[in-house]
Amino acid sequence: MNKNDLIDYIAKNASADVSKTLITEILDLTFRGIENELKEGGEVRFVGFGSFKISHRKASTGRNPRTGEAIKIEAANRVKFTAGKELKEAVNQ
Repeated sequence: MNKNDLIDYIAKNASADVSKTLITEILDLTFRGIENELKEGGEVRFVGFGSFKISHRKASTGRNPRTGEAIKIEAANRVKFTAGKELKEAVNQ
């Protein structure tokens, strides 16, 4: 499922007549809100669905598989998602 599929799903299943334009705006705001909270070092939790948080990967040295040459891998922040209990149960039924 991609963003357009999700918009179509919401439009089809909403209890009220909601335009796809409004749904798109709401989804964009939702994603931006999650992104901003993570940028500030926070955590985003949706009870039952899951949580997003940042983990830090330290700088390290790796090897180029073709040449065997040592390469520097820079430190980076990564987004981690942990599924909530209800989501885990739903996908394992």
